[in-house]
Amino acid sequence: MTRRLPRLLLINPNSSAATTAMMVTIAASCCEERAEIVGATATRAPAMIVDGVALAASAGEAVEIARAYRDACDGIIVAAFGDPGAAAIRATTTVPVVGIGEASMRAAAQAGRRFGVATVTPALVASIAALTEQLGLAAQFTGTRLTAGDPAALAADPERLAPALATAARACIAEDGAAAVIIGGGPLAQTADRLQPRFEVPIIRPIAAAMAELLVRLGV
Repeated sequence: MTRRLPRLLLINPNSSAATTAMMVTIAASCCEERAEIVGATATRAPAMIVDGVALAASAGEAVEIARAYRDACDGIIVAAFGDPGAAAIRATTTVPVVGIGEASMRAAAQAGRRFGVATVTPALVASIAALTEQLGLAAQFTGTRLTAGDPAALAADPERLAPALATAARACIAEDGAAAVIIGGGPLAQTADRLQPRFEVPIIRPIAAAMAELLVRLGV
């Protein structure tokens, strides 16, 4: 008898189907055919969440999506960097739930490493710091470094995004003393994959970190 692959739900709290498809592709590449990845996209949120108000507002729909799939998945990834709704989803399901923000921070902080975040969203800096506090990792957090310009426009232009995030990551390392840098954002996941060859320190990719943690928790 062929063993059924675990079915993992990737919830995109942003309302961009293209971003969902990109993140599902990355998640599938991380699991080496050990799981099936299904994506679900929010409809009421912005195409890209760029501030704390939108982040908080997106949590309710993430919970609704998880509830709709609760009998059809073996694990859940919340694929926005602030992990909106992740805690509430855990309270309503028995399957493991992993947010890409928390997973990437745990990965970055391994062995006591100090870590920073490079991202495009200045209005989410406070939310990022708050997540490090919730996880008990604030003492290892060196801070967030930002790219310049409009976040949505930059995220939509890969040729500008990669060098801008590389500059922010270098500032995390050279100016803040980070020994690992997280590329902070689900819509930035594809660019995160391109940056590691430019650096000697680990560049933490949130989708990959969440997949690794979820597969371990599932025993896959």
